[in-house]
Amino acid sequence: MTPHVAPDPEAGAAVKAADRAHVFHSWSAQELIDPLAVAGADGSYFWDYDGNRYLDFTSGLVFTNIGYQHPKVVAAIQEQAAKLTTFAPAFAIDVRSEAARLIAERTPGDLDKIFFTNGGAEAIENAIRMARVHTGRPKVLSAYRSYHGGTYTAINATGDPRRWGSDTGTAGVVRFWAPFLYRSPFYASTEAEECARALEHLESTIAFEGPATIAAIVLETIPGTAGIMTPPPGYLAGVREICDRHGIVFVLDEVMAGFGRTGKWFASEHYDVVPDLLTFAKGVNSGYVPLGGVAISAAIADTFATRPYPGGLTYSGHPLACAAAVATLTAMADEKIVEHAAHIGEDVLGPGLRELADRHASVGEVRGTGVFWALDLVRNKETREPLVPYNATGEANAPMAAFAAACKKGGLWPFVNMNRTHAVPACTITEAEAKEGLSILDDALSVADRHTV
Repeated sequence: MTPHVAPDPEAGAAVKAADRAHVFHSWSAQELIDPLAVAGADGSYFWDYDGNRYLDFTSGLVFTNIGYQHPKVVAAIQEQAAKLTTFAPAFAIDVRSEAARLIAERTPGDLDKIFFTNGGAEAIENAIRMARVHTGRPKVLSAYRSYHGGTYTAINATGDPRRWGSDTGTAGVVRFWAPFLYRSPFYASTEAEECARALEHLESTIAFEGPATIAAIVLETIPGTAGIMTPPPGYLAGVREICDRHGIVFVLDEVMAGFGRTGKWFASEHYDVVPDLLTFAKGVNSGYVPLGGVAISAAIADTFATRPYPGGLTYSGHPLACAAAVATLTAMADEKIVEHAAHIGEDVLGPGLRELADRHASVGEVRGTGVFWALDLVRNKETREPLVPYNATGEANAPMAAFAAACKKGGLWPFVNMNRTHAVPACTITEAEAKEGLSILDDALSVADRHTV
């Protein structure tokens, strides 16, 4: 790995010691983790106190869409702090209004009202609350392969195993299978079959649950943590039609896929579908200050025209976060960052990852768009057996752990989840940086290949 700054192991040890003494980490058995002490970051890279620099193929948690320390956004936060650091959400504040305007300019259809939250989970919480009040119905449908956040309603709407520890079966959520041809639950052999059978399955689920009991269907436009499964043509349009027919609110979760990540401002643009509610966070200001929100259709906004909305947050539309959003969205437009993400995906990452799949026995499938890609790692390409079992831990997860260690040794920080590695760098990653990442992945996949049969 390439040293980036003068090493200072003593300072790093002090940071690590304070962390281990006092910081309680998410989703972790506290005594079994060993967090890296980070000294700094810039663009597509970050580095530790030993001077090791890493190419970040995770974008933090898929949120630093414009990279670390973009000077225009840093300056905007500084300027806003000098002008008005914070203010209560009930007032009209210039930077809050401008952030809402810029977001509404980019959202599809008539999603022109913006309710600000502190992050994606709160956005989902409030979108579901809006849908329930708007329809007067209690139930929510969501997909098994999904992640929607860690707060109560959001985690219960989630499909992946992080839900299990909090799921009491009382949240009014019913799950269904969304399409995923590579591991089809419908025994489909083509995208058209997968689409038709997935829609038929959803229709059946609604019929047996009772359409008049269902407030919302919540879907990630392109599921993120669950595997970056791009939906087959016609699926989201089919869900839109089903929702319209039954009076169900259609919620698209674009927390991870939004703001340039897929090579469009929002992933829904790839499918020409407009939801009733769209949730966002992460890329709206590259995660520089916590911010999320719900973009609301005219029909749902009208529900609360004379009826108070039963929800609110102390820091809704926080001025520092909104200033970061204004600067981020302006920089993305001025610097054509969304277009750049599309180019990197089409001309560098996509072809490069597919070449790796041809070369490595452990790569079963490559899927994605823009700077939003997943490699499905397998023990056997013919049987498609995952490289590690579902939700594997300990020794059962050793092949993926070895792969991740090889990435880090080579100077790449990987996004690893179950049997997949995701290539989700900043939208601003250069061609040279993307090729550097592909080269490191090439070497690390040779480690994964040792576990194939």
